Amino acid sequence: MHMPKGHPHEVPGMAKGPDKSGGRKWLPKLIAWELTRSCNLDCIHCRAAARFGPYPNELATKECYDFLDDVASFSSPIIIMTGGEPMLRDDIWDIAKYGTKLGLRMVMAPCGFLVTVETAQKMIDSGIQRVSFSIDGATAESHDNFRRVNGAFASVMQAIESVKKVGLPFQVNTTITKHNLAELPKILELVISLGAVAHHPFLLVPTGRGAQLKDQEISPEEYEKSLSWFHEMRDKVPIQFKPTCAPHYYRIFRQKEKAKGITVTPETHGLDAMSKGCMGGQSFAFVSNTGKVQICGFLDVECGDIRKEPFHTIWDTSKVFQEMRNWDDYNGRCGYCEFRKVCGGYRARAFAFTANYMDEEPFCTYQPTEAAKKARDDKKAAEAAEGGEKKVHR
Repeated sequence: MHMPKGHPHEVPGMAKGPDKSGGRKWLPKLIAWELTRSCNLDCIHCRAAARFGPYPNELATKECYDFLDDVASFSSPIIIMTGGEPMLRDDIWDIAKYGTKLGLRMVMAPCGFLVTVETAQKMIDSGIQRVSFSIDGATAESHDNFRRVNGAFASVMQAIESVKKVGLPFQVNTTITKHNLAELPKILELVISLGAVAHHPFLLVPTGRGAQLKDQEISPEEYEKSLSWFHEMRDKVPIQFKPTCAPHYYRIFRQKEKAKGITVTPETHGLDAMSKGCMGGQSFAFVSNTGKVQICGFLDVECGDIRKEPFHTIWDTSKVFQEMRNWDDYNGRCGYCEFRKVCGGYRARAFAFTANYMDEEPFCTYQPTEAAKKARDDKKAAEAAEGGEKKVHR
């Protein structure tokens, strides 16, 4: 796998269609779809531990169409076609066209090696609205060492030139570890110079092959410092720049703005005000190459199987998805933090370190107030009392 899962691909200017929610409070806004695990890279951090393949039992074309039909029946999310290398599927353009015809926003995360002017034009023709590429080093040596494939950097540069020639917008994702932390300013400069519309750094999640990189995770203190730097650069660069898989950025974002006397609202801060940290199970889902559903690609806990029941049923009824939506029940600080509704802690990172996705975010240094803890406890006590009273009067 060439890049982490779960990255946002905001596509501005899309008209909203009719309300298909059926009164649902929770709807998917982003679905990362691992169409295949076959890949022509061997990245050291890969969640899927993907290799060239082939992988047995992957979703057939008809199953892909049925999944898209189901998704479109109740929601209008962005569909992130990822892998592995999604372009290794012979039917990838047909799947993209089908999703586009249904009114879904189709985007793609290719590795780069297979992107030419001709294939970039196929992306345009099939309705793909944005692609993402990964750049994990400011130089070819640094990037290729991380990707473990000579020429990976050159292939991404060529791929970027190809999509630019056909006018297809692209964003860049960067996985942050100790190996490239000091390179971040130079990587950002490179991304801007290339003409990307967005740069989304990812904070490493130690899962898949990435589990071997626990010693490469930056410290909680470096984490906090990096997130503060992201906020500092936010208004200084001409592109969208914000981290992913780093939910407490949204706590820092509000703290920094408040210090300037500014209240964060949709009117003042647009999408950043409406974005949430960990969206898994709340507005984001992951579907594997064999139809398994998870709250995200990094939290390897199966929540359902689209070969056994419709995706919309899994979205509505999965125990894990429902737990993700009840922030007051998170363990430790995450359950009573005053920023829990905009942050929530990263559930996959908690799971990677404690095997319990409800535990507190292990890399957050923030200490919530005692008043916040008391407010949460008082609320739960009131709810318990109300529930008991209803039970008595039945």
